[in-house]
Amino acid sequence: MITEILRDSQGGFARAGEILRAGGLVAIPTETVYGLAANALDPEAVKGIFKAKGRPGDNPLIVHITEVSQWAPLVSSLPGRALKLAERCWPGPLTIILPKSPLVPYETSGGLDTVAVRCPSHPAARAVINAAGVPLAAPSANISGRPSPTTFAHTYEDLSGLVDAVLDGGDCQVGVESTVVSLCGDVPRLLRPGGVTEGQLRSVLGELEVDPAVIGELKPGEPARSPGMKYKHYAPRARIEVIDGSPEEYIEYVNSLGETQGTYALCFDETAAEVKMPALAYGPRYDRETQARRLFYALHRLDELGAKRALAQLPGRTGVGLAVYNRLARAAGFCIEKLPGPMIVGLVGPSGAGKSTVAAELVNRGFQLIDCDGLTRRDDVYDADCIEKLCRAFGSEVAPMGKLDRRELAARAFRDPEGVELLGEITFPPILRAVRRELKSLKDSGLSGPMLLDAPTLFEAGLDRICRKILAVTAPEAIRLRRVLERDGLTRERALERFRSQQPEGFYAARADYIVDNGGGTLEPQIERICAELKGAVG
Repeated sequence: MITEILRDSQGGFARAGEILRAGGLVAIPTETVYGLAANALDPEAVKGIFKAKGRPGDNPLIVHITEVSQWAPLVSSLPGRALKLAERCWPGPLTIILPKSPLVPYETSGGLDTVAVRCPSHPAARAVINAAGVPLAAPSANISGRPSPTTFAHTYEDLSGLVDAVLDGGDCQVGVESTVVSLCGDVPRLLRPGGVTEGQLRSVLGELEVDPAVIGELKPGEPARSPGMKYKHYAPRARIEVIDGSPEEYIEYVNSLGETQGTYALCFDETAAEVKMPALAYGPRYDRETQARRLFYALHRLDELGAKRALAQLPGRTGVGLAVYNRLARAAGFCIEKLPGPMIVGLVGPSGAGKSTVAAELVNRGFQLIDCDGLTRRDDVYDADCIEKLCRAFGSEVAPMGKLDRRELAARAFRDPEGVELLGEITFPPILRAVRRELKSLKDSGLSGPMLLDAPTLFEAGLDRICRKILAVTAPEAIRLRRVLERDGLTRERALERFRSQQPEGFYAARADYIVDNGGGTLEPQIERICAELKGAVG
């Protein structure tokens, strides 16, 4: 078969529509990944998708439409919560599962009585659907089990000679497949994470269950209710091993292996320069959107380089990070190696969020607390050289008779961002040394349980490098202000000045693996869930 290359133009869209109406296959770009499209209502055309991809027949397909009005004929009913979700998230990277109508063949639904439907936002995808005049079934445009393609080149490489045409629409912007949520039960259920996050779904639906297969394997004999659930997916030819450790632990582990031919580090941007083997970076540690956009490209690149083995740095699981985690874990066949040694969890959040309350709850559940603020109040942390630098920077009044006056130092340093930055430049190195000494002392004493590092300037001081996980505590500003006024005896103006000198609340949440909402609701269920997951990560 000769595969046509179609351009991102009206002529290309028209030709794609012509092929699809005739029962053919066309690979098209979407905002998530490239999809292999066929008429979703034509059983023979749909069979062509399974044949071209080598896809198991019990793996359901997603049906693509351009208008909500095209949805009703495909399902047995449209409940209000489905319409509400579509209104908020369509067009976009969200797939909604409902009981199917007789119009949808079982070939499309993978033998299930449900159908998965989404409305893409990519202009070329929408133009092709409209040109075809029918709903399109379109799984990822790759050989089944391989990494999904996010570029025209990777799509054409996989499917040339197997499909009628490939439409060149450039690179995909989201980079991972759509989120899939089932509305078939009493409680909505997240089956596959993607570009629409768990938090966004909860903001619309309220209650939401997360299927265990999102972070683990399906139980034997359990049917796949969504694409991407049942089989090993997204895997390059190289063996993927996901490494669960802090950045420092990951670097130490990778470097201990030396350079082995065919072995690559698949890591965060910040880590790539510090490993002693060839490295492919798939995004900054805390930029989950970039990780999603670059992950599949990096997996394809491993094949281009002839890699035999890749040691992947474990991503965080908040926001779009859950989708990145899901794809990487499945590419590895859930081979996740937890590095030895105590797990350190960084505890962060803005002033007044209630970190001490959360810390106390975790200590009661077996965590060892390292109070960085308390640690830095010891006389041995700031030596004479450090105090001299502070006096030169902020005036001799911050250390009368050579003894540090912390309240005066805070009043002067927190007046403006420049003062905060200068304070950090002077104090972070001795703080980091003090924390490392404390950690070494605890490890030498034989402690093997999880440690909680409560550090107000965790990121600024570089202490996040030693943390496997980050836990952020949040609360509305009005509540935080009231707490700080009651606790510290500050004026309202001084308290707000302190807030302005710190990172905004979103800064911490965007970097967290876990988030505790301490805005006045019940803490215990949140603490129990997070504690169980963290202790599970240890074992």
